[in-house]
Amino acid sequence: MSTQELATPCPVDVDQAEAALVEHYPRLVRIAYLVLPPALGRNRRVLTAHSVVQRSLPRRRTTGDDGAMPGQRRPEDAVDPGYAYVRVRVLRQALEAGLPLKRKAWPKRAQLPPLLPQVWGLRLFPRAGGADELALDQRLSALSGPARAAYVLRGLERQGDAEVRRVLAAAGVEDPKAALAEADSIGTMHALLESPEFDPCSLQARPTDLMRRRQHGKAALAALAAAVVCGALLGLPGGGWGADGAAAPSYARNPVSEAALDPVNLRRVAPAAWQRSARTDFSVWPARGGLVDDRALLRRALAVWARPGATVQASATPGTPPGPPMGPPQLLFAGEVDQARVVLFHDGLRAVRYAEPKDGTAGAVLDFARTDGADTASAAALVVGRTHANVRYLTAPWVREVSARDLLQPLAGARPVERDAHGVTGPLLSPVAPSQCREWDVLEVRDGSATRTLTDLGELAPARLTSGPPSTPADLAGAGVTARAEWARTACLLPMVRAKGVRSVNSWRFAEQELPNATGTAAWLCTRAETWRGTGGMALAQFQAPPARAGAVVAKAEESPACGAREPRVLAGGLWQAPGGQWYMLAAGSPQVTSVAVSGGVTGGGDGGRLLAVPVPGKPGKQVELTGRLEDGTKISSLR
Repeated sequence: MSTQELATPCPVDVDQAEAALVEHYPRLVRIAYLVLPPALGRNRRVLTAHSVVQRSLPRRRTTGDDGAMPGQRRPEDAVDPGYAYVRVRVLRQALEAGLPLKRKAWPKRAQLPPLLPQVWGLRLFPRAGGADELALDQRLSALSGPARAAYVLRGLERQGDAEVRRVLAAAGVEDPKAALAEADSIGTMHALLESPEFDPCSLQARPTDLMRRRQHGKAALAALAAAVVCGALLGLPGGGWGADGAAAPSYARNPVSEAALDPVNLRRVAPAAWQRSARTDFSVWPARGGLVDDRALLRRALAVWARPGATVQASATPGTPPGPPMGPPQLLFAGEVDQARVVLFHDGLRAVRYAEPKDGTAGAVLDFARTDGADTASAAALVVGRTHANVRYLTAPWVREVSARDLLQPLAGARPVERDAHGVTGPLLSPVAPSQCREWDVLEVRDGSATRTLTDLGELAPARLTSGPPSTPADLAGAGVTARAEWARTACLLPMVRAKGVRSVNSWRFAEQELPNATGTAAWLCTRAETWRGTGGMALAQFQAPPARAGAVVAKAEESPACGAREPRVLAGGLWQAPGGQWYMLAAGSPQVTSVAVSGGVTGGGDGGRLLAVPVPGKPGKQVELTGRLEDGTKISSLR
């Protein structure tokens, strides 16, 4: 289908638009955040961006005035009319939000603060980038709203100028050509638009003005108490308060709940219990640390867990309930780490970390992570301390040796890491810290049977890294140089699965291909992240061609079994430009695929074999469809 054909308005119903919005929600929110005026401030820009996208669904079946999209360049670029329609509505509202309010004109909905979502007591903002991202943000703030929209469509959506003008016109921009000309004034820094600096779905949180909030809270509490007393005096019968049925009193007076919050009742495992147990997971970790007998600290930690105050910075991995313990939890650790007092608990389903400064309790932190179903490998370590750039781990009692390795240096050896008597490691450089991905330190832990490779993805439980086919993944530490070299070009893609509750990440080569014109051999890899909750996994198809430093993501799928143990087959493809300038459509399938064919703007293949290399006539930009056949004749489509 050509761009001209796609430009024809087509019907869009609510279900189609909703499916596009849900599938591409992070991308739509990023577009809204970049187009919104920076004068709003980062906290309001974040909330407004989410509000704009969530208000972009049509109320009924409609005709899309934004059905056009240039040819497919990346698999995550949606070309369906639903996405095109929602994207225009997002752009229109983001542009309207930057218009000044006029005294005589009724304000548009986008010009007002968002009703939903709302966050009370916290300021939210994306993770900080480097100097380049800051410079780009300053340049974008100097542009008008239409120029920012043109820059985003050209850089983030990879659209040509003709397509940008058409989409801007559909979004209500009066002079799209002028917007494009203004966007040209800040140069081409398009790659930075994908950075965490402009990702309003991966956020940091800080408290608001605590003193002012406390004053307002006292006033509101006094007013509420007066209203309650007046209502009780006016509305209650002579018998007093009515019964609550079978409900128990507040848990503060409930003996079962009180027992769960009493440090005396904490479960403590003997130091050698793991040697006799049939299970080797968090349930057999002993209580360690220099403060395991500090009842005041343990009582504070349990109380904050049960009812965190407004100043507590709480976080939970996706799918992890943040509620109080069902009964007395297990104590894993209590001690001083860097400049904080830290307590680690486990309740069978979750690992919970409480941390407070050494000099007081203000600024306490509470982290939840789901850890049910852990085994020897996934229960090898927990994050016990984190600073801006470093991370420390508490290792399992069965871990004999600990070392660190730079994942980006496949030929470099591992270096030893010190541990104290309680199993706490020395500081390691955290990959979560803002950087240009020049280093990626991983933790290698050796137990009695194998050496596991773990990496910090910003959560309480580190993720395990493996290599090999989904049916038989192997620990990366024991893999060969080839597997480590492939992981070196994959590591910088791991931020894509950060903050998703990831348990393990496996990367395996499903095909290799001789490139046209004898320019070398490329590898096709599938990288799959599995979560602790079982759902929400992500698969990435990579194309690693020499001499690129990092692999190129050619396809991405969420909530799909592709590339995993349940469905190990995969098919992926993408455009590749030879050194001489000629474009090719390349594709490859896993060993279960017997033939690959491409149709649409480029036609070829289908004559057997799981590799495809078809020259693309002229300038690429037309939509193509990639299909394959399995050994039993079943049709398979490309990963998306």
